[in-house]
Amino acid sequence: MIVAGVMSGTSADGINVALVQIGDGSIAPGRRRAPQINLLGHAEYSYPKKVRAAILAAMNASKASVADLARLNFLLGELYADSILATERQFKLKADLIGCHGQTLYHHGELQRFLGRKVAATWQTGEAAIVAARVGAPVISDFRPADMAAGGKGAPLVPFLDYALFRDVHAGRIVQNIGGIANLTMIPAGASADKIIAFDTGPGNMVIDAVTEKLYGQPFDRGGRIAASGEAMDDVIDEILLQEFFRRKPPKTAGREEFGREFVEAFFERSKGCRKQDIVATATALTAKSISFAVSRYCGRGRSAERKPAFQDMIISGGGVKNATLISMLSREIAPLGLRLRSSDEFGIPSAAKEAVAFAALAYETWHRRPSNVPSATGARRSAVLGKISYP
Repeated sequence: MIVAGVMSGTSADGINVALVQIGDGSIAPGRRRAPQINLLGHAEYSYPKKVRAAILAAMNASKASVADLARLNFLLGELYADSILATERQFKLKADLIGCHGQTLYHHGELQRFLGRKVAATWQTGEAAIVAARVGAPVISDFRPADMAAGGKGAPLVPFLDYALFRDVHAGRIVQNIGGIANLTMIPAGASADKIIAFDTGPGNMVIDAVTEKLYGQPFDRGGRIAASGEAMDDVIDEILLQEFFRRKPPKTAGREEFGREFVEAFFERSKGCRKQDIVATATALTAKSISFAVSRYCGRGRSAERKPAFQDMIISGGGVKNATLISMLSREIAPLGLRLRSSDEFGIPSAAKEAVAFAALAYETWHRRPSNVPSATGARRSAVLGKISYP
């Protein structure tokens, strides 16, 4: 079966589409058979500037127009459909099934009191019925709520794919994605699926992009060139790492609710009077240091009697891989932890495509009525079949 995985992350920079050949019954964690995942093609599409601005304005907004949110939902459905159709034409393939994560506008996996009752909530927009009708294939969407209904945080969901692709009998691996938010999956050597740990480590590209746009009028720091010309302020980073999120035990998730506009405003206040390039360098170093902090604090640094590190590899993916300065900082940060930095590209999955591939795999499992959340990662009480189906 050819499955189109569609992902648009918290950076809201655009749409990733992966066309994936997946073998029947081969993907679920804990199964003995090796996963049969073959990436056939991948493409990226930028959001139009006005659409990106509307998405960013809607994320975690204190006030929003209901009419505009409804229109945005249908507009994103059209854009997702256009992206899938363009990818099918590019690679001369036709998807049998689509897994579309949608664009997250709000996600808070912790219970909060609302109108007299405690609830957790999430919202991914992008009308799946539009995608199904335009592309002519069933769409699995809205993956998070089923895990949350089972007591989980609704995230992270990518550990399902991480375990299937990167587990190793002999090597402990940490799979680190750097999107708008950075998240990791810890897979001990030879571990079963119920032994993996996964959680959000903090900001990925989100804060870097925000300060670069505000200071330089650019949507992101291309290649990390601005950060490379500055000097990170360690005292600012050390103060931020004292915040509750970084010291909260997993499972935990984050988004613009934690690292969006309010966080960036406070970040600028801490950096008042500093050089622009130093502020960008500090935002970049915050991502690297928060990742290494999470690894050292929650993933264990113990060594066996043979002095072998518990984990040998950190396998990176996501848009942050394109930021050479960030990757250089991260490499220096994790070296004392006994980790070597590797890319998912080495394992046949381009770093920019991995999350789209993950939602193709999740959709495939849902289509076959199989659960695909990882309770040890999300905190759910049980396994759950994820998503909702829209037919063409």
